[in-house]
Amino acid sequence: MGFALGILRAGWIGGLAAWVGFTLPSAVLMMAFAYGHSFLVGSTGIRLRHGLQLVAVAVVAQAVLAMKIALAPDRVRMALAITATGVTLFATPRFSTQIAIVSGAAVGLLFCRSEEHDHTERIVLPLPRAAAGAAAIIFFALLFLPPLIVHYAPIRAIVIFSAFYRSGALVFGGGHVVLPLLENAVVTPGWVTQQPFLAGYGAAQALPGPLFSFAAYLGASAGPEPKPLLYGLLGLIGIFTPGLAAMAAVLPFWSTLRDNVYIPAALNGINASVVGILIAALFRPLWTSTIHTAGDFWIVLLAFTLLTFWRVQPWIVVACVAAASVLAYSF
Repeated sequence: MGFALGILRAGWIGGLAAWVGFTLPSAVLMMAFAYGHSFLVGSTGIRLRHGLQLVAVAVVAQAVLAMKIALAPDRVRMALAITATGVTLFATPRFSTQIAIVSGAAVGLLFCRSEEHDHTERIVLPLPRAAAGAAAIIFFALLFLPPLIVHYAPIRAIVIFSAFYRSGALVFGGGHVVLPLLENAVVTPGWVTQQPFLAGYGAAQALPGPLFSFAAYLGASAGPEPKPLLYGLLGLIGIFTPGLAAMAAVLPFWSTLRDNVYIPAALNGINASVVGILIAALFRPLWTSTIHTAGDFWIVLLAFTLLTFWRVQPWIVVACVAAASVLAYSF
């Protein structure tokens, strides 16, 4: 939200320049990794990719702990998080995340109300309500029209854009929540297999810029007819656009919405459910696809300790875990 808010405050031209400057370096590196990923062959390449998967497990475990503290600090919200974990794991995969989020909002309205009001400074933006309405129309048009178009004319570029746009439109509570959404978008239909997906997610932890740049790697890697540059750009634009459109649509009314007791209650429930969704992602696909031996477990535990308690920079952890994975299976 902070980055999107900064873009809107800067105006569209300045905001676009800020977005490009913030996102481009990591997006270029992720697309380069997509090009070079096919060269990670042989025993060393396989071990290196496995090391990147181990990093992803540790990073998401750290995110679960941080989000539990921030978003599910009491018994009611922790119970809601656990319920969302069950829903995500056992409901129909295509709709499990949506069911968990909607259920969380409903439960939040009933049990997560607070009489406390936020007295922080009001957000003032030079954005007319007509522009906000146009942004809302764009948000929903891009959400519903592309699937309708591809139903009659399955144009590959539109299919790619639509998949990433839907993933970006459903992200609540933090960047790591996009993991199960993107898995459903690209792994389930077979565009990217599970191991390269998780390896790319691990590699993204070592890069500067937003985690959503992972979409550039996935778009560039999407098969069966890869067009790395085009699909990488479509993935990147698709995943960022809904957040920017939603922020533009809501912010002129944010002060009014913030004073409504029902909106924070619903958001409290949604955020608690997001914790459960991330717990489910930590178990599947991350844990079930990555932790095969006691050595894997110890490497993940070490990486988690370095990230969480020693506050080591993620890129250093990525390098250390990749090296440890190669060395551990060389003997």
